[in-house]
Amino acid sequence: MTLLKTVDPKFFQSEIPYKPMGKYVHFLTVRITESYPLFQTDSELNKARVRAGVKDKTTISRLSMFKRKQSTPERLVGRELLRNYGLMTAEECEYNVSFAMDNPDCIIYGFAIGDSGSEKSKVVVDTAFSITSFDESHETFTLNAPYENGTMASKGENGSKPGEVTSRINQQDHIRPQVFFPSIVTLKDPTEASFLYVFNNILRTRHYGAQTTRTGRVRNELVGIIFADGEITSNLRWTQAIYDQMKANNSLNAPDPLDEDEVITAAKNAIEVLMSDEFIVHTDFIGDAFVPLLNEIKTLTGSEAGIKSILQKADAEAKEYANKHISKKKPAAKAK
Repeated sequence: MTLLKTVDPKFFQSEIPYKPMGKYVHFLTVRITESYPLFQTDSELNKARVRAGVKDKTTISRLSMFKRKQSTPERLVGRELLRNYGLMTAEECEYNVSFAMDNPDCIIYGFAIGDSGSEKSKVVVDTAFSITSFDESHETFTLNAPYENGTMASKGENGSKPGEVTSRINQQDHIRPQVFFPSIVTLKDPTEASFLYVFNNILRTRHYGAQTTRTGRVRNELVGIIFADGEITSNLRWTQAIYDQMKANNSLNAPDPLDEDEVITAAKNAIEVLMSDEFIVHTDFIGDAFVPLLNEIKTLTGSEAGIKSILQKADAEAKEYANKHISKKKPAAKAK
């Protein structure tokens, strides 16, 4: 029984195939920071020196959001739901420790267990880049440790003089709120259930980067879905095309943050132009065409019965695939 009425079943596989079969679905996502997240390696924010636009050949530095910074939080949200609805336990499948190898997370997002087996991820995520330059998109904070009296100065403990400022001060670059990272998440050979599982994970995930209780808030805005028989343009080219559109519309008003409505409009227009140059067969759900599908999925995932039906169907498909194609040895494992 199909769960969706707004999408032709021909875009989905009837079961998870063992070998690539040439069906792709691309989730067009704009990730919007809503606090001060950290996407960093070795204590420095990740950045890349690239061209500003496709047409604008100026070179700028952009913040980078590496692929694991995107996919890991999303798959952890999915694992949380599987545990919540009794389809997986922490004992049988622990992320980066031991994988059960037969649930939707393992089969869709992949795993590797040394010589005992592996499953390649069917979710393809590449590095995303900020639309605005590094200088406009980050801020340096000075961090220090307050004492119980509410001050940043010592009270004379450990040989220091009362009122003396402590040396426990550190500086850390953070990404500013309202920085936009266009990102295309690709699912290979989707079944209807795996499509809904990945879609729901993207919609639900709210924190990315260095995980703390006080930062990392990011909102995902999906601007469309593309079904195709191949891969489409890169995150970088989409970002550069958006930059060109916004520059042409005089929407880049540094140091002010970008207007979200203008970003979303430019993102839709840019991807439509880029898709017109592709040499693949594709069906696009962008703009008004995307609204009925998005509403149907939000209604489905917004009820307990709906989300359980998605998870149960995805779990049944994963277990069927595992029984056919995956060995049952289960030593300690690491993510792939």
